[in-house]
Amino acid sequence: MDLSIRHSFLPHNDPDAALAFYRDILGFEVRNDVGYAGMRWITVGPANQPGTSIVLHPPAADPGVTDDERRVIAEMMAKGTYGMIVLATKDLDGAFERLQASGAEVVQEPIEQPYGVRDCAVRDAAGNMVRIQELR
Repeated sequence: MDLSIRHSFLPHNDPDAALAFYRDILGFEVRNDVGYAGMRWITVGPANQPGTSIVLHPPAADPGVTDDERRVIAEMMAKGTYGMIVLATKDLDGAFERLQASGAEVVQEPIEQPYGVRDCAVRDAAGNMVRIQELR
């Protein structure tokens, strides 16, 4: 099979804060911004990778999600255990400095991991874990 990753989904609880993080801090381009019934789905991605996108979505938009499930999702987002993405860059230190200067919540400064990668971690405005690995 010849497969590629087209879209990944991350939840957001504030579309403007999500845009501020992914567009203004990470520098991703906005590819789509769709509203429906007071909710927004925002598609972003790196300009040099037009075939790969992140869809920032309202986490409990599905009508089949119960109120109890919505509460659990909100709790998991607040703890940073609901969504995660791993990005990569050749300039990890520069990316980390920009994230730190932006006021992003730092989870881990750049370090060499025992499993062979150097990375850092921050949380986006919704609490999603964003890990960034250094390309070597």
